[in-house]
Amino acid sequence: MMDEVVHRTAGGRPAAVAPRRMAQLDRAEALRLLGSVSLGRIVFTHQALPAVRPVNHLMDGDDIIVQLHDGATLASIVAPTQATGVVVAYEADVIDPETHIGWSVVVTGFAERVTDAAELARFAARLRPWVDHPGTSAALRIHPDLVTGLQLTTT
Repeated sequence: MMDEVVHRTAGGRPAAVAPRRMAQLDRAEALRLLGSVSLGRIVFTHQALPAVRPVNHLMDGDDIIVQLHDGATLASIVAPTQATGVVVAYEADVIDPETHIGWSVVVTGFAERVTDAAELARFAARLRPWVDHPGTSAALRIHPDLVTGLQLTTT
């Protein structure tokens, strides 16, 4: 990130933020940035309404992998016997709260349940969930169809 002078008020809050500009990221750069972080938010439908959950993820090529835990709301979005995936959105970002400099990536695509034991073992070795969950028996693979990314920089 670029160095920037931020003037502060007496309370320590930024008095002014330098002008910024927004630039579109191409697909490759957006997916690269997504792979540089491990936390994002998945958007899915739950009881006919939009739902958002923070989750850990990893990249497997261009696909996003999210671990499922038995009994969790997220585990119910793709039934084990469902032949086709469901449409979800996935978002991750790194934006400095004071300067408002950083990036945001949103992916929309089909999520399919992964149950292959070898793949699950490979993902489990790389994913670091926030807490231990008994009953981790599957994962979601999100195939990105639409990838949009924005970079916020100073002018």
